[in-house]
Amino acid sequence: MGSIQLKGVTKTFGNTSVIPHVDLSVEDGSFVVFVGPSGCGKSTLLRLIAGLEDTSGGEILIDGRNVVNEGPAKRGLSMVFQSYALYPHMSVRNNIGFGLKMAGLPKSEIAAKVEHAAGILNLTPYLERKPRELSGGQRQRVAIGRAIVREPKAFLFDEPLSNLDAALRVQMRLEIARLQKSLGTTAIYVTHDQVEAMTMADKIVVLNAGRVEQVGSPIDLYERPDNLFVAGFIGSPKMNLIEGPIAAGLGAKTIGARPEHITVTTDGTGTWQGTISVAEHLGSDTFLYVDVPNAGTVTVRTQGELGLKAGITVGLTPDPARIHRFDNAGKAIR
Repeated sequence: MGSIQLKGVTKTFGNTSVIPHVDLSVEDGSFVVFVGPSGCGKSTLLRLIAGLEDTSGGEILIDGRNVVNEGPAKRGLSMVFQSYALYPHMSVRNNIGFGLKMAGLPKSEIAAKVEHAAGILNLTPYLERKPRELSGGQRQRVAIGRAIVREPKAFLFDEPLSNLDAALRVQMRLEIARLQKSLGTTAIYVTHDQVEAMTMADKIVVLNAGRVEQVGSPIDLYERPDNLFVAGFIGSPKMNLIEGPIAAGLGAKTIGARPEHITVTTDGTGTWQGTISVAEHLGSDTFLYVDVPNAGTVTVRTQGELGLKAGITVGLTPDPARIHRFDNAGKAIR
Protein backbone atom coordinates (compact mmCIF):
# COMPACT_ATOMS: atom_id res chain seq x y z
CA MET A 1 0.00 0.00 0.00
CA GLY A 2 1.12 3.57 -0.67
CA SER A 3 -1.67 6.08 -0.14
CA ILE A 4 -0.59 9.55 0.96
CA GLN A 5 -2.86 12.23 2.38
CA LEU A 6 -2.05 15.80 3.35
CA LYS A 7 -4.39 17.53 5.79
CA GLY A 8 -3.92 21.24 6.36
CA VAL A 9 -0.17 21.05 5.76
CA THR A 10 1.68 24.34 6.22
CA LYS A 11 5.32 25.38 6.08
CA THR A 12 6.90 28.64 7.18
CA PHE A 13 10.49 29.86 7.15
CA GLY A 14 10.67 32.57 9.80
CA ASN A 15 7.86 35.00 8.96
CA THR A 16 7.54 33.73 5.40
CA SER A 17 4.77 31.27 4.57
CA VAL A 18 5.88 29.08 1.66
CA ILE A 19 3.07 26.50 1.98
CA PRO A 20 0.02 28.38 3.36
CA HIS A 21 -2.39 25.40 3.49
CA VAL A 22 -2.53 22.22 1.44
CA ASP A 23 -5.10 19.42 1.47
CA LEU A 24 -4.34 16.62 -0.97
CA SER A 25 -4.95 12.91 -1.49
CA VAL A 26 -2.64 10.63 -3.47
CA GLU A 27 -4.23 7.26 -4.18
CA ASP A 28 -2.29 4.03 -3.86
CA GLY A 29 -0.61 3.09 -7.15
CA SER A 30 -1.20 6.45 -8.82
CA PHE A 31 1.33 8.67 -10.63
CA VAL A 32 0.88 12.24 -9.38
CA VAL A 33 2.87 15.18 -10.74
CA PHE A 34 3.44 18.45 -8.87
CA VAL A 35 3.94 21.16 -11.48
CA GLY A 36 4.39 24.90 -11.37
CA PRO A 37 6.93 27.69 -11.98
CA SER A 38 10.16 28.03 -10.04
CA GLY A 39 9.53 29.01 -6.44
CA CYS A 40 5.95 27.73 -6.34
CA GLY A 41 6.67 25.33 -3.45
CA LYS A 42 6.52 22.01 -5.30
CA SER A 43 9.93 20.73 -4.14
CA THR A 44 9.28 21.99 -0.61
CA LEU A 45 6.00 20.06 -0.52
CA LEU A 46 7.78 16.92 -1.73
CA ARG A 47 10.45 17.32 0.94
CA LEU A 48 7.74 17.67 3.60
CA ILE A 49 6.26 14.36 2.46
CA ALA A 50 9.72 12.75 2.49
CA GLY A 51 10.49 14.07 5.96
CA LEU A 52 13.47 16.12 4.78
CA GLU A 53 11.72 19.27 6.02
CA ASP A 54 9.66 19.65 9.19
CA THR A 55 6.04 20.68 8.76
CA SER A 56 4.86 23.82 10.52
CA GLY A 57 1.33 22.47 10.82
CA GLY A 58 -1.08 19.82 9.63
CA GLU A 59 -0.83 16.08 9.12
CA ILE A 60 0.85 13.84 6.55
CA LEU A 61 -0.74 10.40 6.48
CA ILE A 62 0.96 7.43 4.81
CA ASP A 63 -1.42 4.50 4.64
CA GLY A 64 -3.51 6.26 7.29
CA ARG A 65 -0.64 6.83 9.76
CA ASN A 66 0.42 10.36 10.65
CA VAL A 67 4.18 10.55 10.07
CA VAL A 68 4.95 14.23 10.72
CA ASN A 69 6.98 13.31 13.80
CA GLU A 70 8.81 10.44 12.10
CA GLY A 71 12.14 10.70 10.29
CA PRO A 72 12.63 9.95 6.60
CA ALA A 73 13.89 6.42 7.21
CA LYS A 74 10.68 5.40 8.98
CA ARG A 75 8.29 6.64 6.30
CA GLY A 76 8.93 3.84 3.81
CA LEU A 77 9.55 6.21 0.89
CA SER A 78 12.36 6.37 -1.67
CA MET A 79 13.49 9.65 -3.22
CA VAL A 80 15.23 10.25 -6.54
CA PHE A 81 16.90 13.65 -6.83
CA GLN A 82 17.90 15.90 -9.71
CA SER A 83 21.51 15.08 -8.80
CA TYR A 84 22.30 11.40 -9.26
CA ALA A 85 24.36 11.43 -6.02
CA LEU A 86 26.21 8.23 -6.95
CA TYR A 87 29.38 7.10 -5.23
CA PRO A 88 32.05 7.51 -7.93
CA HIS A 89 34.39 4.85 -6.49
CA MET A 90 31.67 2.18 -6.32
CA SER A 91 30.40 -0.06 -9.10
CA VAL A 92 26.82 0.18 -10.32
CA ARG A 93 26.09 -3.00 -8.35
CA ASN A 94 27.37 -1.53 -5.11
CA ASN A 95 25.69 1.83 -5.69
CA ILE A 96 22.30 0.16 -6.12
CA GLY A 97 22.76 -2.10 -3.10
CA PHE A 98 24.47 0.37 -0.76
CA GLY A 99 21.33 1.33 1.16
CA LEU A 100 20.45 -2.31 1.72
CA LYS A 101 23.96 -3.03 2.94
CA MET A 102 23.72 -0.17 5.44
CA ALA A 103 20.39 -1.59 6.60
CA GLY A 104 22.14 -4.88 7.40
CA LEU A 105 20.41 -7.15 4.91
CA PRO A 106 22.11 -10.47 4.08
CA LYS A 107 24.45 -10.44 1.09
CA SER A 108 22.39 -13.02 -0.77
CA GLU A 109 19.21 -10.94 -0.41
CA ILE A 110 21.02 -7.78 -1.51
CA ALA A 111 22.41 -9.56 -4.56
CA ALA A 112 18.98 -10.85 -5.56
CA LYS A 113 17.33 -7.45 -5.20
CA VAL A 114 20.09 -5.70 -7.15
CA GLU A 115 19.92 -8.24 -9.98
CA HIS A 116 16.14 -7.85 -10.13
CA ALA A 117 16.30 -4.05 -10.25
CA ALA A 118 19.08 -4.11 -12.83
CA GLY A 119 17.01 -6.40 -15.03
CA ILE A 120 14.01 -4.07 -14.86
CA LEU A 121 16.17 -1.04 -15.75
CA ASN A 122 18.32 -2.73 -18.44
CA LEU A 123 21.42 -2.20 -16.30
CA THR A 124 22.60 -5.82 -16.05
CA PRO A 125 25.48 -5.36 -18.55
CA TYR A 126 26.74 -2.36 -16.57
CA LEU A 127 26.72 -3.72 -13.02
CA GLU A 128 30.50 -3.83 -12.71
CA ARG A 129 31.09 -0.39 -14.25
CA LYS A 130 31.76 2.82 -12.35
CA PRO A 131 29.45 5.85 -12.74
CA ARG A 132 32.03 7.71 -14.86
CA GLU A 133 31.69 4.98 -17.49
CA LEU A 134 27.94 5.56 -17.87
CA SER A 135 25.83 8.03 -19.83
CA GLY A 136 23.59 10.52 -18.05
CA GLY A 137 20.52 8.39 -18.66
CA GLN A 138 22.25 5.28 -17.32
CA ARG A 139 23.35 7.14 -14.19
CA GLN A 140 19.79 8.25 -13.58
CA ARG A 141 18.61 4.66 -13.96
CA VAL A 142 21.15 3.63 -11.34
CA ALA A 143 19.68 6.24 -9.00
CA ILE A 144 16.20 4.86 -9.70
CA GLY A 145 17.49 1.32 -9.14
CA ARG A 146 18.74 2.37 -5.72
CA ALA A 147 15.17 3.46 -4.95
CA ILE A 148 13.54 0.32 -6.38
CA VAL A 149 15.51 -2.15 -4.25
CA ARG A 150 14.10 -0.62 -1.09
CA GLU A 151 10.61 -1.68 -2.22
CA PRO A 152 9.11 1.60 -0.95
CA LYS A 153 5.51 2.50 -0.39
CA ALA A 154 6.02 5.37 -2.83
CA PHE A 155 8.67 6.89 -5.09
CA LEU A 156 9.36 10.61 -4.79
CA PHE A 157 11.01 12.18 -7.85
CA ASP A 158 12.42 15.71 -7.53
CA GLU A 159 13.01 17.00 -11.10
CA PRO A 160 15.06 13.88 -11.96
CA LEU A 161 15.49 14.70 -15.66
CA SER A 162 16.64 18.33 -15.45
CA ASN A 163 20.30 17.46 -16.03
CA LEU A 164 19.62 15.52 -19.25
CA ASP A 165 19.49 16.81 -22.82
CA ALA A 166 16.13 17.17 -24.56
CA ALA A 167 16.16 13.85 -26.46
CA LEU A 168 17.24 11.88 -23.40
CA ARG A 169 14.56 13.56 -21.25
CA VAL A 170 11.90 12.26 -23.64
CA GLN A 171 13.34 8.74 -23.48
CA MET A 172 13.68 8.77 -19.70
CA ARG A 173 10.20 10.10 -19.02
CA LEU A 174 8.80 7.20 -21.06
CA GLU A 175 10.97 4.76 -19.13
CA ILE A 176 9.91 6.16 -15.75
CA ALA A 177 6.22 6.10 -16.72
CA ARG A 178 6.47 2.49 -17.92
CA LEU A 179 8.41 1.48 -14.82
CA GLN A 180 5.82 2.96 -12.48
CA LYS A 181 2.98 1.20 -14.29
CA SER A 182 4.79 -2.15 -14.24
CA LEU A 183 5.66 -1.91 -10.53
CA GLY A 184 2.32 -0.44 -9.52
CA THR A 185 4.05 1.68 -6.87
CA THR A 186 2.72 5.13 -5.96
CA ALA A 187 4.82 7.93 -7.42
CA ILE A 188 4.95 11.67 -6.81
CA TYR A 189 6.98 13.54 -9.42
CA VAL A 190 8.04 17.20 -9.28
CA THR A 191 8.73 19.18 -12.45
CA HIS A 192 8.47 22.70 -13.83
CA ASP A 193 7.92 21.22 -17.31
CA GLN A 194 4.22 21.02 -18.05
CA VAL A 195 4.89 18.71 -21.03
CA GLU A 196 6.39 16.16 -18.61
CA ALA A 197 3.36 16.60 -16.38
CA MET A 198 0.87 16.13 -19.21
CA THR A 199 2.56 13.03 -20.62
CA MET A 200 3.35 11.19 -17.38
CA ALA A 201 0.65 11.89 -14.82
CA ASP A 202 -2.55 10.18 -13.80
CA LYS A 203 -3.24 13.32 -11.79
CA ILE A 204 -1.62 16.75 -11.93
CA VAL A 205 -1.36 19.14 -9.00
CA VAL A 206 -0.78 22.71 -10.22
CA LEU A 207 0.96 24.83 -7.60
CA ASN A 208 1.36 28.60 -7.42
CA ALA A 209 2.97 30.45 -4.51
CA GLY A 210 2.54 27.37 -2.31
CA ARG A 211 -1.15 27.01 -3.04
CA VAL A 212 -2.90 24.28 -4.99
CA GLU A 213 -4.58 25.99 -7.94
CA GLN A 214 -6.19 22.85 -9.40
CA VAL A 215 -5.99 19.07 -9.20
CA GLY A 216 -7.13 16.80 -12.00
CA SER A 217 -6.23 14.54 -14.87
CA PRO A 218 -4.13 16.05 -17.68
CA ILE A 219 -7.15 16.25 -20.00
CA ASP A 220 -9.28 17.86 -17.24
CA LEU A 221 -6.75 20.65 -16.75
CA TYR A 222 -6.32 21.10 -20.49
CA GLU A 223 -10.03 21.26 -21.30
CA ARG A 224 -11.41 22.81 -18.10
CA PRO A 225 -8.87 25.06 -16.34
CA ASP A 226 -10.32 26.57 -13.18
CA ASN A 227 -8.56 29.91 -13.50
CA LEU A 228 -6.24 32.08 -15.56
CA PHE A 229 -3.10 30.71 -13.92
CA VAL A 230 -3.86 27.11 -14.88
CA ALA A 231 -5.11 28.16 -18.31
CA GLY A 232 -1.85 29.97 -19.05
CA PHE A 233 0.39 27.28 -17.57
CA ILE A 234 -1.05 24.07 -19.02
CA GLY A 235 -0.65 23.62 -22.77
CA SER A 236 2.18 24.13 -25.24
CA PRO A 237 2.17 26.61 -26.87
CA LYS A 238 0.27 28.30 -24.07
CA MET A 239 -3.30 29.48 -24.35
CA ASN A 240 -3.99 32.90 -25.90
CA LEU A 241 -5.54 35.12 -23.22
CA ILE A 242 -7.35 38.18 -24.54
CA GLU A 243 -8.95 41.10 -22.69
CA GLY A 244 -10.69 44.25 -23.87
CA PRO A 245 -13.60 44.65 -26.29
CA ILE A 246 -13.23 41.17 -27.82
CA ALA A 247 -13.60 39.52 -24.40
CA ALA A 248 -16.35 41.93 -23.34
CA GLY A 249 -18.32 41.03 -26.46
CA LEU A 250 -18.33 37.41 -25.28
CA GLY A 251 -19.41 38.27 -21.74
CA ALA A 252 -16.11 37.91 -19.95
CA LYS A 253 -13.22 39.93 -18.53
CA THR A 254 -10.77 37.58 -20.28
CA ILE A 255 -11.23 34.92 -22.92
CA GLY A 256 -8.85 32.09 -23.74
CA ALA A 257 -8.30 30.29 -27.04
CA ARG A 258 -5.72 27.55 -27.46
CA PRO A 259 -3.46 27.89 -30.53
CA GLU A 260 -4.64 24.52 -31.88
CA HIS A 261 -8.31 25.58 -31.65
CA ILE A 262 -7.99 28.51 -34.09
CA THR A 263 -8.59 28.13 -37.84
CA VAL A 264 -6.56 30.19 -40.33
CA THR A 265 -7.90 31.50 -43.66
CA THR A 266 -6.34 33.67 -46.36
CA ASP A 267 -9.49 34.64 -48.28
CA GLY A 268 -10.45 37.60 -46.13
CA THR A 269 -12.89 35.65 -43.96
CA GLY A 270 -12.57 34.99 -40.27
CA THR A 271 -13.73 36.25 -36.88
CA TRP A 272 -10.53 38.25 -36.41
CA GLN A 273 -8.19 39.78 -38.97
CA GLY A 274 -4.47 40.07 -38.40
CA THR A 275 -1.01 40.16 -39.91
CA ILE A 276 1.55 37.41 -39.46
CA SER A 277 4.64 38.76 -37.67
CA VAL A 278 6.51 35.45 -37.37
CA ALA A 279 5.96 32.03 -38.94
CA GLU A 280 7.74 28.98 -37.51
CA HIS A 281 7.72 26.04 -39.91
CA LEU A 282 8.48 22.79 -38.08
CA GLY A 283 7.37 20.31 -40.74
CA SER A 284 4.65 18.49 -38.80
CA ASP A 285 3.34 21.81 -37.41
CA THR A 286 3.39 25.48 -38.30
CA PHE A 287 3.25 28.10 -35.54
CA LEU A 288 1.98 31.52 -36.58
CA TYR A 289 2.24 34.66 -34.47
CA VAL A 290 -0.45 37.01 -35.72
CA ASP A 291 -0.88 40.66 -34.70
CA VAL A 292 -4.62 41.20 -34.21
CA PRO A 293 -6.13 44.63 -33.39
CA ASN A 294 -7.58 44.74 -29.85
CA ALA A 295 -6.10 41.30 -29.10
CA GLY A 296 -2.33 41.68 -29.38
CA THR A 297 -0.25 38.80 -30.71
CA VAL A 298 -2.27 35.62 -31.17
CA THR A 299 -0.46 32.28 -31.46
CA VAL A 300 -1.91 29.75 -33.89
CA ARG A 301 -0.87 26.13 -34.30
CA THR A 302 -1.74 24.33 -37.51
CA GLN A 303 -0.83 20.92 -38.85
CA GLY A 304 1.53 20.53 -41.77
CA GLU A 305 3.33 23.11 -43.90
CA LEU A 306 1.07 26.04 -44.81
CA GLY A 307 3.52 28.10 -46.84
CA LEU A 308 2.52 31.28 -45.01
CA LYS A 309 5.12 33.86 -44.06
CA ALA A 310 5.52 37.13 -42.22
CA GLY A 311 3.58 40.10 -43.61
CA ILE A 312 0.59 38.12 -44.90
CA THR A 313 -2.87 39.13 -43.70
CA VAL A 314 -4.98 36.22 -42.46
CA GLY A 315 -8.33 35.57 -40.88
CA LEU A 316 -8.55 33.75 -37.56
CA THR A 317 -11.62 31.92 -36.28
CA PRO A 318 -11.52 30.41 -32.79
CA ASP A 319 -13.68 27.32 -32.23
CA PRO A 320 -16.66 28.82 -30.36
CA ALA A 321 -17.18 25.57 -28.44
CA ARG A 322 -13.64 25.76 -27.10
CA ILE A 323 -13.40 29.38 -26.01
CA HIS A 324 -12.68 29.73 -22.28
CA ARG A 325 -14.19 32.62 -20.33
CA PHE A 326 -12.86 34.11 -17.09
CA ASP A 327 -14.35 36.70 -14.72
CA ASN A 328 -12.77 39.75 -13.06
CA ALA A 329 -11.17 37.53 -10.39
CA GLY A 330 -9.61 35.28 -13.02
CA LYS A 331 -11.98 32.39 -12.25
CA ALA A 332 -13.45 30.27 -15.02
CA ILE A 333 -17.03 31.07 -16.04
CA ARG A 334 -18.74 27.72 -16.55
